[in-house]
Amino acid sequence: MNLSLEKLRIEDSKALFEFELNNKTYFEKTVPSRGDEYYQFDSFLHQLDSLIDEQNHEISNFYLIKDINHSILGRMNLVDIEKEQAIGHLGYRVGQLYAGKGIASRALKLLLEKISEEGIVKQVKAKTTTNNIASQRVLEKNGFERLDISDDTIHFNGVNIRFIHYKWTAN
Repeated sequence: MNLSLEKLRIEDSKALFEFELNNKTYFEKTVPSRGDEYYQFDSFLHQLDSLIDEQNHEISNFYLIKDINHSILGRMNLVDIEKEQAIGHLGYRVGQLYAGKGIASRALKLLLEKISEEGIVKQVKAKTTTNNIASQRVLEKNGFERLDISDDTIHFNGVNIRFIHYKWTAN
């Protein structure tokens, strides 16, 4: 399956809203809910405008993972970009229908190639939970170095979890 990363645009709002709505229950198994308000289109649009504004000010870059038909398969974000230190923070999610198919790994590879070419971000920090083995594999497969596991435990969906911190450094 051919993939592309496309920067978030307001023109994607309806398709992205449907993607988020269709995957709400699936996502909330591994990450906290974004709240009911997020799933009301007017509120969603307001939040989307804020993200695009952040992107326009080069604070963050928000990408949609799309297939050859331009269907949204997931999202990949590089947020809280610290330009002086050349550091960005990674976040991503892949829809339930596409999980376990290597989409996140391939999209992350595309993102790392893109930021390597641009040269603005030299280091990417990421974190995932101790129970999210798939996310750990995605990061490690793409050359992220495991740094540490947080001491703090969080009780989420009936399970005690901790965060694993990673970093990737451009060559």
